[in-house]
Amino acid sequence: MDASIVVPLFNEAESLPELVERIHKAMTGKGLSYEVIMVDDGSTDGSWDAVTALAAGNPAVHGIRFRRNYGKSAALFCGFAKAEGEVVFTMDADLQDAPEELPEMYDMIVKDGYDLVSGWKKHRVDNALTKNLPSKLYNATARRITGIKLHDMNCGLKAYRKEVVKSIEVYGEMHRYIPYLAKNAGYAKIGEKAVHHEKRKYGKSKFGMNRFVNGFLDLFSLWFLSAFGGKPMHFFGYPGILMFLAGFVMTVWIIVAKLVHQANDLPYRAVTDQPLFYLALLVVVLGVALFLAGFIGEMISRSRTDRNHYNIKEEF
Repeated sequence: MDASIVVPLFNEAESLPELVERIHKAMTGKGLSYEVIMVDDGSTDGSWDAVTALAAGNPAVHGIRFRRNYGKSAALFCGFAKAEGEVVFTMDADLQDAPEELPEMYDMIVKDGYDLVSGWKKHRVDNALTKNLPSKLYNATARRITGIKLHDMNCGLKAYRKEVVKSIEVYGEMHRYIPYLAKNAGYAKIGEKAVHHEKRKYGKSKFGMNRFVNGFLDLFSLWFLSAFGGKPMHFFGYPGILMFLAGFVMTVWIIVAKLVHQANDLPYRAVTDQPLFYLALLVVVLGVALFLAGFIGEMISRSRTDRNHYNIKEEF
């Protein structure tokens, strides 16, 4: 099979017939065999009835139905597990992603050798204040932290080489950072294609402003796990040692200064009467705590069952 199109959906019953029709025209028009995997993320509006009706009329349509709403990452994870096409696409069900873009993105994977191609909504039709501006800020931060030069990291329209989606684990709300997950798994040839962005025809957006705050938090979590997930002592140990040494030096300085003043019959204050002593004590305790956090993190990291799991590109 040439392609699998994974479509996570939540209360999008009205848009599904048109979406499937446009996908069929786009793929068969280029002579590509395909399957559409629709993952109903706990819809309450009859979306599942629409999926089953479409599957009855088109054997390329398959469905997965959650008992409740788990989120987009969970939907993509299950869709990736079921996908059998050599190229795997993801796209939203709200018709804002144009299915007509799929054949060109397919060629970028198959002919141009990309591991992943991300859509770029170069000309957005969203509200400039509530969507466009936060999106630009978010993507600028993501580019800086991940090192991946994509204009639209969170675009739902993406194409992947099959082995990419089989090698990464999407969980929580990490669907925003699949390119970063792919890069960390060794799939570094990541491209971008400007895609047409359409206005929503049915229903309303399921995302609010809180997704941008959550997006930043998830980005920093992912960066930390990528940089220090296998070596937590490097993150906690260095500052722990520095803080411990700083507190130790301050403590020695206070004691030595007191002894020198005492030996020379100069006025002096008891060590425990000096605020600096308590500051030094606090710094020492924090240093020990950080070091122990790194030590515990190392123990947890070494007990992971996948600690020696590596993606091998070739072998002979």
